[in-house]
Amino acid sequence: MNIADIIQTRTSQAKLVAPAPDADVLEEAFACALRAPDHRVLRPWRYLLIEGEGLEKLGQLFVDVMRKDNPALDEQESERLRKMPLRAPMIVVAITSHHDDPKVPHEEQVLSTGAGIQNFLLALHARGFGSMWRSGPLAEHAGVKAGLGLSANESIAGFLYVGTATSEARKPALLPIGDFVSKWPA
Repeated sequence: MNIADIIQTRTSQAKLVAPAPDADVLEEAFACALRAPDHRVLRPWRYLLIEGEGLEKLGQLFVDVMRKDNPALDEQESERLRKMPLRAPMIVVAITSHHDDPKVPHEEQVLSTGAGIQNFLLALHARGFGSMWRSGPLAEHAGVKAGLGLSANESIAGFLYVGTATSEARKPALLPIGDFVSKWPA
């Protein structure tokens, strides 16, 4: 598959099972992530790899921080939170490490992290693995960030669920380029 085919056929896969990528595939995927555009070579990203028992600990962290916010959290919601990380055999937490630089605003550093994530996901897709990029309130929660050891200058760009897809990927719809691209001045 050439790079254009890889990009145009990658889709999010919600149902992921073992096996997860092995060390060689992960090394290649992370090498691709680290090739993201990086103005002034700030290296504004880092990654946490979570698998095995770590997935259960992450689920418990989700329960603990939400229970702290809402002591009346019911058991059904607790169990849902506890099981969230078990949707895949591996989670990679993508983190933006914000630097104070007068020429590189924080937004650009977040975009650099996003480009690294895309490179990572495409590299996994090229090797036959599925993924799902998830974010939301837990990614922004101060308790989750603290529990994962993030510094005050860091934020979670996403939880990347990784594994082997249980079904054939749906064929992505091709968008009409003219709906999104125009010349200026017209």
